[in-house]
Amino acid sequence: MILSANLSLDEVVKSQTAIRNGIDNRPTQEHIENLKEIALNVFQPLRDWYGKPIFISSGYRSKALNTAINGSLTSQHSKGEALDLDVDLDNYKLFNYIKNNITFDQLIYEFGDENYPAWVHVSYCKGANRGQILRAMKVNGKTKYLSYE
Repeated sequence: MILSANLSLDEVVKSQTAIRNGIDNRPTQEHIENLKEIALNVFQPLRDWYGKPIFISSGYRSKALNTAINGSLTSQHSKGEALDLDVDLDNYKLFNYIKNNITFDQLIYEFGDENYPAWVHVSYCKGANRGQILRAMKVNGKTKYLSYE
């Protein structure tokens, strides 16, 4: 199934953890509708601007998969509302383009250093979007989400 011109459902549900552990990672129809929204409103405009493939390192996560990776109980990935994007040294460009040009619910500069996030988390909801921008960092071995300055 195609979600947008440059994004397929297979790309957003693929998970090595699910494959290794025999976890069913098929989304419901409601989740597919949410994935179409983020594909059309965030991913495709970003892909059109970037002009090159964008790797989805984490997309949809069934509850079983989210539990297996110790994901947040409130993860938007489990609702089909979030994507983790990775284009290596251009992650900072993606982050800034989304921040300045695209409507989003949450945008997270995930780990990395001052020059490059390790990946970019972005979410989008059908209703009102918060426009929340955070930075994920390890503090004393635990992940902390700080307001992005």
